[in-house]
Amino acid sequence: MTDSAEASSAEASGTATSGTATSSTATDSTAEGNAVAVSGTGSSNFTNDQLACGGEPEASDSLKAFGAVVKAFRRRARLTQEEFAPQVRYSVPTVASIEQGRRFPSLEFVERAEEVLDAFGALRGAARHLSRRPGIANWFRQWAGIEADAVSLYTYECRVVPGLLQTEAYTRAVSLSVPPRPDEEELNARVAARLDRQELLSTRRKPPTTFSFIVEQAVLERHTGGEDVTREQYDHLLDVIERHWNVEFQLMPLRQPVHAGLDGPMRLAETPEHRWFGYSEGQENGRFITDVKEISRLHRRYASLRSQALTPEDSLSLLKRMRGAL
Repeated sequence: MTDSAEASSAEASGTATSGTATSSTATDSTAEGNAVAVSGTGSSNFTNDQLACGGEPEASDSLKAFGAVVKAFRRRARLTQEEFAPQVRYSVPTVASIEQGRRFPSLEFVERAEEVLDAFGALRGAARHLSRRPGIANWFRQWAGIEADAVSLYTYECRVVPGLLQTEAYTRAVSLSVPPRPDEEELNARVAARLDRQELLSTRRKPPTTFSFIVEQAVLERHTGGEDVTREQYDHLLDVIERHWNVEFQLMPLRQPVHAGLDGPMRLAETPEHRWFGYSEGQENGRFITDVKEISRLHRRYASLRSQALTPEDSLSLLKRMRGAL
């Protein structure tokens, strides 16, 4: 799946195992919008339906309700967020995001909060009914949660322009390219979710996230959506690169005899607690990666990709030439 596979948030623990999720309608081109849930820890009381429920994206009222319940029990325990966060072993921003209904709580958070707040099963019960906001696919939710608070995000993409860099027209073209095509309502939800995620690029975030993107030149040469869409996408990329000091963009040239990314796209994220997680997608699955050995391998591959791709300066120059040729 491509960056159409948006999903709501959930932070994974360092001991969680990686998992794979499948869906009847997913490819990263239509992906961040329609797939199935991912890895768990094996210690939860959640049903498989909560952890891997395929189908259409759901509403986010349940996240807000769960956050309100956590906040009420925290106040009942006379704890501030600053006092509560270390007791559940999560950062203050993560606790705040969960209480505001912006982040999908991990199983570990639910269990630790239940114990710390002496919630007599209320938090576990509320967590069973959590769902996502429109335009967000269930299987992508853990990664989206990590992504939302990450201090560093690395992306290698060989299929489409990464979702964080897409224009609205490009997003629509990608979503409509891969069967089955979404209806208008679903398409609009995907586009809205994608554009919402792009707020992560902002340098006004505290702290701003540091981004590294490596994209195959062939992805841009494909002209997805036609000449007008491609021209707008090129202009948008140039604008993002030149205006955002926190974004590093590299193109992988068409000819690269030695290529560390032949196993497909990958993403790596560093949390505020300086833990790293990975994510990869296939035709009909998404995989959230927490195993430290796998993360190490992905880091080595990404380091090789950085050295094999054009430098940021040469990439910008090439992109300008490609734009001028349209």
